[in-house]
Amino acid sequence: MEILIKVGQLILSLSILIVLHELGHFLPAKWFKTRVEKFYLFFDPWFELFKKKIGETEYGIGWLPLGGYVKISGMIDESFDTEQMKEEPKPWEFRSKPAWQRLIIMLGGVTVNFILGFLIYAMIFWNYGRDYLPNDQLANGIAPDSLGLVMGFEKGDKLIAVGDFEMEEFNSGTIKMEIIINEVRTIEVERNGQKVTLEVSEEVAEALSKYENKGFSLITPRVPFDIGGFGKTCTGKLFWKECQDAPAEVAGMKEGDKVIALNGQSTQYFDEFYDLMKEGDFKNKEVQVTVLRKDDGSNTLDTLQMDVLVNDEGMIGAGPYGLAHYFEFGHQEYSLEEAIPAGLHEGVDFLGSQISAFGQMFRGKIKASDSLGSFITIGAMFSSTWDWHRFWQMTAFLSLILGFINLLPIPALDGGHVMFLLWEVLTGRKPSDKVLEYSTMAGFILLIALMVFALGLDISRQF
Repeated sequence: MEILIKVGQLILSLSILIVLHELGHFLPAKWFKTRVEKFYLFFDPWFELFKKKIGETEYGIGWLPLGGYVKISGMIDESFDTEQMKEEPKPWEFRSKPAWQRLIIMLGGVTVNFILGFLIYAMIFWNYGRDYLPNDQLANGIAPDSLGLVMGFEKGDKLIAVGDFEMEEFNSGTIKMEIIINEVRTIEVERNGQKVTLEVSEEVAEALSKYENKGFSLITPRVPFDIGGFGKTCTGKLFWKECQDAPAEVAGMKEGDKVIALNGQSTQYFDEFYDLMKEGDFKNKEVQVTVLRKDDGSNTLDTLQMDVLVNDEGMIGAGPYGLAHYFEFGHQEYSLEEAIPAGLHEGVDFLGSQISAFGQMFRGKIKASDSLGSFITIGAMFSSTWDWHRFWQMTAFLSLILGFINLLPIPALDGGHVMFLLWEVLTGRKPSDKVLEYSTMAGFILLIALMVFALGLDISRQF
């Protein structure tokens, strides 16, 4: 069911983005009296799910959800309709229009994507506001994961700054972005009342960008182990999973129990319990967990000893409550007048980070394959429950990504057409139809190869 919910959100999000992107080409084409033969959501090789002709345009839905298209008369695109190009240009064809009109038509799609991304971010701020965790709420400091320990963090550290950026709000994602994208190499923390500067080596910075390390958060707020829920013990990958109840739940633990010891060793915080589990290598072994449980009907606490059979992943299948249980989050409301510039700022910051990341790739600082993913990667980023807040965040993110990628000067993408049009505007010389046809075909083959490669990467990551 979770997979179906994610797939449903992905398809809805892409459908919105594809239709609006293609509308960005369709409307200026119509304004400049250019004939549009087809307007399709998804691709339709061999057959389509739905089609209806209205006026001179056929509207339809294809069966292959890898994108969409508008087929504009007299234009060399992914349809490779070379027969039409052999005829004399007609007044209503794309190739008969002035270069500046063709440029506007080709830029229409990415323009819509950028505006839409900024607008959705603005509406998110206006409708939901913004929740944040003030850094001064972390009275017990942070708990580093294994990669955080390599960076030099210690349990109980209090984060002060990353480079010149003061961390007034706790956000481990900011740390990763500053190190990977902005090449920050110092982190300042408070440790036992003293300020300590951590130096981030190039090796650690490179490790942060690797795909296999994307799951590391580096640091999390340090919290007691009050059981907030149980997970399932699952085996298998992707669509083939078998799940069983968590060992902790089977042993009789309940939500609200406070875990205070493992095999008689005191664990004040969740990270202490987790580390003891890892160090002990208790896979498929029985451990004794001590919990405090509030007696029903009174305020007294009972101390209980429970024998738990650890699963083959070395876990008991229980975790603490979410951060909102332990900390008082801040909340910022936005009026419409405040939300619009905030959404623009959010979108511009995101695009800036993408441009910086591309620069890092070309310089060899980030491996392209570590940042490459198919629809499997994208779909996994959606919530496993239907969460409209998360849905619109993902749609804004994908809209800006779609606009950014489409603007790259690769033949077969909008940016490739724009590249040739700019050459024509600047030099006054129009590339021949053969040049456009062969370059578009080469670009199309390159894109298909990249999509297949990305899909192969995602499948290999699952096994």
